[in-house]
Amino acid sequence: MPPPIDTVLGVSISLPGRAVVFDYGEVISFTPSPEDRARLVAASGGPAEAFWAAYDADRDALDQGLLPTTDYWIGIGAALGFDWDIPQAQLMWSLDFRGWTTADPEVVRVITDLDAGDTRLALLSNAARDYGTPFRHSPIGELFEHVFVSGELLLLKPDPAIYRHAADVLGLRPEDLVFIDNREKNVRGAESIGITGHVYTDPASLRAFLESLA
Repeated sequence: MPPPIDTVLGVSISLPGRAVVFDYGEVISFTPSPEDRARLVAASGGPAEAFWAAYDADRDALDQGLLPTTDYWIGIGAALGFDWDIPQAQLMWSLDFRGWTTADPEVVRVITDLDAGDTRLALLSNAARDYGTPFRHSPIGELFEHVFVSGELLLLKPDPAIYRHAADVLGLRPEDLVFIDNREKNVRGAESIGITGHVYTDPASLRAFLESLA
């Protein structure tokens, strides 16, 4: 049995003059599990295919800050033929939030090793604005110099403007940023303005990539 995560000793990773910018969902956090997805469908009371179609239909508008969170969930209920109230919307939001925020300790360890090496850190996530506070004020959030949430910026990855905004706020040239995301199109968007990108697949490959830059 592996030791608890807090007893595992990491090795610092130092990238002087650069900042590493992480995506959150499916990079820092695990992919929502089949059990997480099943709980959402069961709580919706509708068939899985119809639920996921409604879930995806307005997700970009939610993540870009163009659709309020409550309206998003009540809209899903309406698409399924239900008149959801606030308690039902809150239940759905809570189940969804859990699925997208359960962190992978191995990735968190990579981030703490970067912090130990005095590497600047930031977060850039396509997420609704209600994710901003937990992203900033969770234990790992305190390691990020800046947290950029698409729903607050009214921009979505892979729009080059969102990466330029991050570089400007960090006071760095794009070529001094390293961007980590699990979606290739988002990495390519960052690379289009000169940022060094890495398509995330697993913690070991992430660590090897970052150590290759040190």
